[in-house]
Amino acid sequence: MKKCVSLFLAVLFALSCTAAMAEVSGPLVLYSSMTDNDINNLIEAFNELYPDVEVEVVNGSAGELQARTRAEAGNPQGDVHWGGLSPSDGSANDDIYELYTTPYEVDLPDDYKSHNGRYNQDHLSTIVFCVNVAMEKELGFPIKTYEDLLRPELKGKIVLSDPNSSSAAWNNLCNVFAVYGYDSPAAWDILRGMLKNGMVISTSSSVCFKSVDSGEYAVGLTYEDGADTLLKSGSDRIRLQYPENGASGSTLGCAMIKNCPHPEAAKAMINFLMSPEGQQALATRLQTLRFTNPKAHYTIKYLPPDDTIKWVTRDTKWLTEHKAELLDKWNALYTETR
Repeated sequence: MKKCVSLFLAVLFALSCTAAMAEVSGPLVLYSSMTDNDINNLIEAFNELYPDVEVEVVNGSAGELQARTRAEAGNPQGDVHWGGLSPSDGSANDDIYELYTTPYEVDLPDDYKSHNGRYNQDHLSTIVFCVNVAMEKELGFPIKTYEDLLRPELKGKIVLSDPNSSSAAWNNLCNVFAVYGYDSPAAWDILRGMLKNGMVISTSSSVCFKSVDSGEYAVGLTYEDGADTLLKSGSDRIRLQYPENGASGSTLGCAMIKNCPHPEAAKAMINFLMSPEGQQALATRLQTLRFTNPKAHYTIKYLPPDDTIKWVTRDTKWLTEHKAELLDKWNALYTETR
């Protein structure tokens, strides 16, 4: 009975959305930490359904955009934030986003459902090493594990964004804890070793794959859906290495900014991002991103099959509860090793 009611509501919602499409028009301001390729394809797919919505984009890291949204709280300028919104944020940003989830929430596996009634978890982000193949060849050894990143030959040639402001960097720290143990000496030894090996901390998550592609760094600790856009564009200068120690990912999503100026357009975009039709359309266009709605059916050309990756389970609840203290320890370690 419950399944029938859910199906009825989903069908009713889809019909109401179809009827309302022509009524949604005007501007929509999208704050996003996603790649240009992700954003452009989202706008193109969205505008096929909502041709009268004019989307303006403000790009930046998740932390930068949240700081901007909080500063604009008295006079909000953005409507939707897409990218970098993770359950690991806990309730830290509840004050800047509206309580809004879509009827597609019922389709999602429990692990992908909203933890706060604000974040709509539309896609997955798996950690990966982005490796410059020419520099790796010059080094004379394959880069496959975290231990490889401690080798002196890689001193100053590794880049990570700032986990205090970048969800991609926090994602990578979470994977180290998932592999070596939560707040364990072994995990901190790996992080300390990378910092002592001259790992560069960048302010932007995109640097961790773009600068590897350009040859500035040999390895970037990044996320697959950013790095594989370079493969899609035809780059043969990089390869994706899922650490042989184990890989994991997080759900990331979108949210409506509190008291946003264009709430109907904002809801339309979030509904699109969470619907099986929207996720299927976007996945097919991108060929680089894994999505959360199991009713969306697609194949991804630029990502390896799941069974070729060694997966580890991530304790998101523990990481969320201890995020502040882990970042404090990370910042102290960073200061100590500079």
